[in-house]
Amino acid sequence: MRAVVQRVTRASVTVEDKIISKINLGLLILLGIETEDTQEDIEWLSRKIANLRIFNDEAGVMNKSLLDVNGDAIVVSQFTLHAATKKGNRPSYIKAARPEVAIPLYEQFIQQIESDVNKKVGTGVFGADMKVDLLNDGPVTILIDTKNKE
Repeated sequence: MRAVVQRVTRASVTVEDKIISKINLGLLILLGIETEDTQEDIEWLSRKIANLRIFNDEAGVMNKSLLDVNGDAIVVSQFTLHAATKKGNRPSYIKAARPEVAIPLYEQFIQQIESDVNKKVGTGVFGADMKVDLLNDGPVTILIDTKNKE
């Protein structure tokens, strides 16, 4: 499971010209799911994101988590995070989970992060053509991969 986590001052997701999720201060989480991902990946990644200290404290140091700042979150599925670009110029998405595997894991991740941050999170629509608008704060953008825990 891979996530691109972006600290934002605002973010929204639009599907078919309708805004379906909108937040102010918080995190935009782009989530890529592999066939091999498990509940353990979901729990580890959700806990890591909820507690990631990437918001500024009173001294301007990144020392506060989403929980500390009572921020909001949007989770958007993005299979392209598993693009393999080693050969040729057309990315391969063979490692990305098919919808029958990915959708339940995506839904489980949403439930887990809502539990970990004690609030509802916004979402995209799995498989839809989405327009994601954001104002990245910092910019702060972090890649987290449950198969490569750095």
